[in-house]
Amino acid sequence: MSTEDYQNGQIILIDKPLHWTSFQAVNKMKYALINKAGLPKKFKIGHAGTLDPLASGLLLVCTGKFTKRITELQGQAKEYTGTFYIGATTPSYDLETEIDETFETSHIDEALIHETVKQFLGEIDQKPPIFSAIKKDGVRLYEHARAGEIVEIAARKTTIHEFEITRIALPEIDFRVVCSKGTYIRSLAFDFGKAMDSGSHLIALRRTKIGDYDVNDAMDVTLFEQSLAH
Repeated sequence: MSTEDYQNGQIILIDKPLHWTSFQAVNKMKYALINKAGLPKKFKIGHAGTLDPLASGLLLVCTGKFTKRITELQGQAKEYTGTFYIGATTPSYDLETEIDETFETSHIDEALIHETVKQFLGEIDQKPPIFSAIKKDGVRLYEHARAGEIVEIAARKTTIHEFEITRIALPEIDFRVVCSKGTYIRSLAFDFGKAMDSGSHLIALRRTKIGDYDVNDAMDVTLFEQSLAH
């Protein structure tokens, strides 16, 4: 692909590695495009939808004129696969923080799990995790959380289009979810445990699709770097 192609606009499908921030992945690509493909330092590049460092999977990276499509791409339905850990919660609803409470799980069986799934299909009210990048009073929620401040978070409407349990091996439950923009899978994990009179947190998450874009067509950031001409 030529320098001009990237400037005119491309959507590059990246499989973001675990522990990387979305910003790190885009930055690495930006420097590779500047240093290897000869793009000007001020060319435009951005991603359509953040993935947490503890999540892997599909990141849509837009270059040049296609950065104008970011909002449109962010609005598309997303598919995730992952794992809930049943019987314990964490303040961040995932592995970013330590377990703060444990719960009874002896009453949980396959029938209850599948019945509980039905409560979360369609439009639901969901509270974002306190450990999230949403701003309240001009400060990101995770900054309030790390300072030990208690903040009241308003619930938001979100839509779960599909919710499938793919493996049950308690305390672990694997799932596949297709959801609207703004859905927090960490909150889904927390609420799912609560709905079963127990607790739950997210221990694995992978984004597999955004609209018609599929992670199976994505490439590793390092492979992208190697694909660029010197």
